Amino acid sequence: MEHLVQHAVTTIRERFGEPLSLDELARSAMVSKYHFLRMFTRVTGVTPGRFLSAVRLQEAKRLLLSTSLNVADVSAQVGYSSTGSFTRRFTESVGLSPTQYRKLSLTGRDETREPGPSETEPAAPVPTARRTGSVTGVLRTAGFVLSPVYVGAFDSPILEGAPASWSSPSAPGRFTLAGVPQGTWYIHAVAQGRQSGGTAGPGPTRLTATVGPVPVKDATAHRLDITLSPLDWTRPPILSALMDIAPQPLAA
Repeated sequence: MEHLVQHAVTTIRERFGEPLSLDELARSAMVSKYHFLRMFTRVTGVTPGRFLSAVRLQEAKRLLLSTSLNVADVSAQVGYSSTGSFTRRFTESVGLSPTQYRKLSLTGRDETREPGPSETEPAAPVPTARRTGSVTGVLRTAGFVLSPVYVGAFDSPILEGAPASWSSPSAPGRFTLAGVPQGTWYIHAVAQGRQSGGTAGPGPTRLTATVGPVPVKDATAHRLDITLSPLDWTRPPILSALMDIAPQPLAA
């Protein structure tokens, strides 16, 4: 059944600008939409609708940085009928408005303001009055890490928005996320690297990992084993702008 999901993902990536529906994707897989929904979610970790939204926003990020299209045209090109809805969804998922994201320089600095301290570090989580716990674990890698690793607790199976807690450990090595509010979180890790087994390929690739949902309770530590591996077809795009303004890869 995995090949049917792969076909659906290919359809989404090729036709994201069209008004694709769950019924249409299920028909192309020749299964009932309820079975298709369960199957797709089991393989990718998200629903077809959320995967489609992530692909659309990833393409919008690319267009904002590589073309002179205005926000309304970008919105329409990636399948949104309302510029306002697109702007709200983009801002929630990326962490910056489309206009702010466009103004990011190649070094990751927002040219609309004066650079602040630790410009390349993720923004600190918003303080919360909720009780907190912690998440610890071991970070492993299936490739060669060429940049700092970022590990964070996010409220979505897609790496979007801002983390509730984050750290930048070494890989391989141990990590700790302190002050994680009570609730259910997804632990995302990401870095630039190369796949093990040689240096073939056009250059560095994204190494990622996602574990979750992870329930966090008061004063408890959850110990996880996370392995970074190259981003493959089953994983939705990374949307958070924190990953786009991270430091450049280190010298090999």
